[in-house]
Amino acid sequence: MEYGKKERLTISSLEQIPYRWSAGKYGSKFLESIRQDKKFLGIKCPSCEKVYVPPREICGPCFCKMDQWVELGNEGTLLAYSIVSYRFIDPNTGEPRPVPYTYGYIELDGASTTLSHFINEHDSEKLYPGLRVRAVFAEERTGSLEDIKHFEIIS
Repeated sequence: MEYGKKERLTISSLEQIPYRWSAGKYGSKFLESIRQDKKFLGIKCPSCEKVYVPPREICGPCFCKMDQWVELGNEGTLLAYSIVSYRFIDPNTGEPRPVPYTYGYIELDGASTTLSHFINEHDSEKLYPGLRVRAVFAEERTGSLEDIKHFEIIS
């Protein structure tokens, strides 16, 4: 084999490889609140007072441990979005994701950070930064971000 050229190893399989991961103490509390109460929880830094959604244990700028939970509204402001027309396999369902779909960055009322999720509008004439949106929750919730069906425009 020549220098710099490497043999490629390729393995093909149709078998499912199941895996699980933990959302952790903070992520679990956040997801449970959505599942049980259709409410968003954030966590507030005791030093800079920044409210994180999704919550995390340590404030990035301050390096403070956070433990003050804050209930947030189900409405927020769309800060940025993308209308996606590229087909791909949705990792949550294993099926092709219908296109187009809109993915946005939402700052929930009372939060300092953004939550990214689907928006149920695909017309770029109706979307703009600063638009007010509201969470629409799934009827049957399982404790994942899929418990939020999407965000809708508030008329």
